[in-house]
Amino acid sequence: MTKINGIFRGLPWLMAASLTGLVAACGGGQSPILGAGSLSPVVAPLVTIVIPASGALGVAPNTKAITAKFSKAMDAATLTGTSFTLACVGLPSVTVGAVTYLPTSNVATLPVLAALPVSSVCTATVTAAAKDSTGISLVSDRIWQFTTGAATDTTQPTVTVVNPVDVAIGVATNTAVKATFSEAMDPNTIKAATFTLVQGVTPIAGTVSINPLNTIATFTPIASLTPNTSYTATIVSGATGVTDQAGNLLSPANKVWSFTTSATPATQPLVVLNMADPYGTFGGSAGMTNMGITTVINGDIGTIATGTSSITGFHDASNVYTETGSNIGNVTGKIYTCTNSTTGSNVAGPSAPDCAIATQARLDAQTTYLALQARPVLGASPAPGANLAGVTLQAGTYKAPGGSFLIQGGDLTLTGDANATWVFQMASTLTVGGPGAAAPQSVILAGGALAKNVFWQVGSAATINAGGGGIMVGTIIAREGVTFSTAGQVTPTILNGRALSLSASVTMVNTVVNVPAP
Repeated sequence: MTKINGIFRGLPWLMAASLTGLVAACGGGQSPILGAGSLSPVVAPLVTIVIPASGALGVAPNTKAITAKFSKAMDAATLTGTSFTLACVGLPSVTVGAVTYLPTSNVATLPVLAALPVSSVCTATVTAAAKDSTGISLVSDRIWQFTTGAATDTTQPTVTVVNPVDVAIGVATNTAVKATFSEAMDPNTIKAATFTLVQGVTPIAGTVSINPLNTIATFTPIASLTPNTSYTATIVSGATGVTDQAGNLLSPANKVWSFTTSATPATQPLVVLNMADPYGTFGGSAGMTNMGITTVINGDIGTIATGTSSITGFHDASNVYTETGSNIGNVTGKIYTCTNSTTGSNVAGPSAPDCAIATQARLDAQTTYLALQARPVLGASPAPGANLAGVTLQAGTYKAPGGSFLIQGGDLTLTGDANATWVFQMASTLTVGGPGAAAPQSVILAGGALAKNVFWQVGSAATINAGGGGIMVGTIIAREGVTFSTAGQVTPTILNGRALSLSASVTMVNTVVNVPAP
């Protein structure tokens, strides 16, 4: 598990016990192997996400693929018909094809070549014979079950969102092209032959991958695109095109869209959040607390904490987590956690699939944190000291002198076009607004700048407008927690971005979070 290993190498505050607890919560009995007498642990690979999910009901009998996402790069030669198997009650010998492995996403797929029995419990297994790229085996077999339904799936998938959007202009030359589907797709059909990018009639070389939930396909060009040039992306349907996991073809036939790149080439790599992207807030390994009745998270929230009080004052459409009449936080997306809810579908215990998804999201947030931390400093002018109040900054990467950034005594303005990116690096704290009930401060976007392109890498903790109010912008990834406002403050604080903590908790008081569009 390279990313988890990176936590030990690059982030010494996270203890091995935390990782062990995380794995016990959602790894199906798997646990890491720590090398005896070594400062750098040897970590065994884990199966983090499976589809169909563990415990899933009503799975279509005509499902064509079983997939397993691993926490690190695997040795494809060890993923075979004997190390990745499927059996169903009433059909102990399921007809399957050869296992395939996508190194771009660390996902193994077991093709199902014949219909599964209806209303049957099926068991999928990835055995300890599966090894990572360095020869380390899973500690134990990863076994999960799902139950098929009576009806076959005949609904055709659609492309719901594309990025860049159709006819977009000024697109960054280092962009990755993405398509979001209405349902999980067969990952074996998402490939170079079915997801293409051309300039005129000339194909663009690139790699094609799909996310662990099999819902977002990405075409990543091998080289930067040419400035001020039109490109056309196509998702291919038809007999040899993309299909969902039941083999249904894309509707309508072929998804085609075009965009034009910016006149100037990009100078910095894109910041990629992967599975952390849809989260408005993430409480790391400690949890999340809401205080107030006007908190709204327009996106997902999550944590890998396992304590029964690790989430307080939040609810989504399915579960409520310790809400009172004075602490009500509405999550318009979904709550992904490794603990049980107060009421709802998870009251009897945590959802293993949700815990696995939260685990992967935290690992991806960790990877992004390290990438932001290592990004070379680049800006139109040096950052004007630790206090950014009253300052206007063009796109760039800015490192805090003395380790901390403040925005106190005035607002910060970021000016640039839709491709402009700002990264603020702090070895220690981020503080926006004054202490107590002092006037709140805001981050203002100008010239077409977008909240999705602003990032705050915080080495310890972030405190946003302790007196309530103000508008914060960008994705905050903090090592030791994020706090919005203070208990008793009723003026809403707004975050157009994300608040992601890797270890400590996130606390919100009457806070509205709007996750940026892709």
